[in-house]
Amino acid sequence: MEGFGSDFSAGGAGGKVDTGTIMEQVKVQIAVANAQELLQRMTDKCFKKCIGKPGSTLDNSEQKCIAMCMDRYMDAWNTVSRTYNSRLQKERARM
Repeated sequence: MEGFGSDFSAGGAGGKVDTGTIMEQVKVQIAVANAQELLQRMTDKCFKKCIGKPGSTLDNSEQKCIAMCMDRYMDAWNTVSRTYNSRLQKERARM
């Protein structure tokens, strides 16, 4: 978390810390970290699946494989994410 301390300085309104602002900044940082992890995992999996011999360029079949792999990975991730969020909402409604 680069610059973590500088984003949360309490020098503003009489030294008070706005917890709402801090919570939003933390949520944004978590979302960015999750997106980076998703991209890294997708890249690793699709590279292993599609690239037989790494070189300076990708041939047509490798390009198509990478594109399809990334599309499928994102579709699967979106499905899991929607299902997870739906279950969370149902659980919250029960409480």
